[in-house]
Amino acid sequence: MQTESPLLRPPSLRTDLIDTLRLSIPIIIAQLSNMLMSVTDNLFIGRLLGPVPLGAAGLSASLSLLLSSIGIGALSVVSALVSQAHGRADAADINRQYRAGLRVALLLGIVFGGVVAIAALGIEWFGQTTAVNALARPFMLIMSASNLPLFVFIAARQLSDGLSYPRIAMVITVAALVVNALFNYLLILGIGPFPTMGVQGSAMATLLSRVFMAVAMLLYIHRSRQFRPYFELAFNQQPILASMRQIIRLGLPSGLTFFFKIALFSVAIILVGWLGTNQLAAHQIAINLVSSTYMMSMGISSAVAIRVGNAYGRGDRDGIRQAGLAAFILTGLLMGTTALIFMLFNETLVSIYLTDAPDVTRMAAMLVFMAGFFQLADGFQVVGVGMLRGLSDVNVPTVITLFSYWLVALPTSYVLGFTLGYDVLGVWVGLLVGLSVAAMLLTSRFFRLAD
Repeated sequence: MQTESPLLRPPSLRTDLIDTLRLSIPIIIAQLSNMLMSVTDNLFIGRLLGPVPLGAAGLSASLSLLLSSIGIGALSVVSALVSQAHGRADAADINRQYRAGLRVALLLGIVFGGVVAIAALGIEWFGQTTAVNALARPFMLIMSASNLPLFVFIAARQLSDGLSYPRIAMVITVAALVVNALFNYLLILGIGPFPTMGVQGSAMATLLSRVFMAVAMLLYIHRSRQFRPYFELAFNQQPILASMRQIIRLGLPSGLTFFFKIALFSVAIILVGWLGTNQLAAHQIAINLVSSTYMMSMGISSAVAIRVGNAYGRGDRDGIRQAGLAAFILTGLLMGTTALIFMLFNETLVSIYLTDAPDVTRMAAMLVFMAGFFQLADGFQVVGVGMLRGLSDVNVPTVITLFSYWLVALPTSYVLGFTLGYDVLGVWVGLLVGLSVAAMLLTSRFFRLAD
């Protein structure tokens, strides 16, 4: 009797696909909520205060994220370490990684908060107008203080995410989005007993929402029954210095990878700005759309780091390969779907943003079509970083991203955009080339290590 080939019906792969998707969805929602906080700030400031405060807030938020990105990326390794310990059924190590992560978060929050504060005090270095500088300086100082609760929240959520409970952070982040919107309204306008703070009220709303996230996450973890096995008194008395060193050793390269990516797109905006205001507007429309779909890849990246880490902790090499393959297929399916949407409905998507500027509309539609290919490469490279993070392989990926972003993408963008005269399309093709190189090198390294 002929039996069905396992290649035609791989139940284990199907299970991995379902489990990866189930783990990814809450992470994606949480990340989208984080992005929507920035959108909410911009909506309130733009509608209530006007273009100058909006520009000051945008500059401050962008600089704050860029300067804090190394710390944010560094803490992401903790979930993989927790997952590895979970795979070994080592509750004591899970406790150590959690407590060490919180200590590192406090340290990095102070360090990078100080860096943002120094940048705020020297805001004139960035060559903005006097009016923008006057508003941006206090805004950035408040943002520097908000780094500490943000880092504490990120570190605390690594425990729940690493144990495959991502819905906790999702619910808290969605609730924080509401808190942020409420305090934007109350503090910008000074409603009721609240002071009228103008644009600084939006920064204060961000600070308060981040404090809410940190406190809510810590309270849930320490009061929920599902986490009690990891907080036995004997565990809490174990030293954590070695775990802190491990997190810093693995985390800083991961943080640099995150920084290289953000810095790449910051420089790309400058390059496009040199080409003209129409090009810059078209670029902003396309990059805004790509940023939304990128959240799906980021969610899969975080999920695969957890699933690979768990298999790595169990010593299950087949499980490592299977988790990576499932994430790779899932990324292709989701990013491929959005790529088709971008290519088929590029003009419709651009019309959401503007309709009365034909030159900008034409360029933006062209870039949105290109974004279909762009976000495929971007998705695969960020998932590649996540797969390798699950194996605690962080140094080589850092070198790969530095090479791909700064030695391939930017020079190619400049040559195509300026030297060869392909304008903003040339800049995007250069970015696509760099991201594609990163995707190929990162994924090939994972499957080579997993063999």
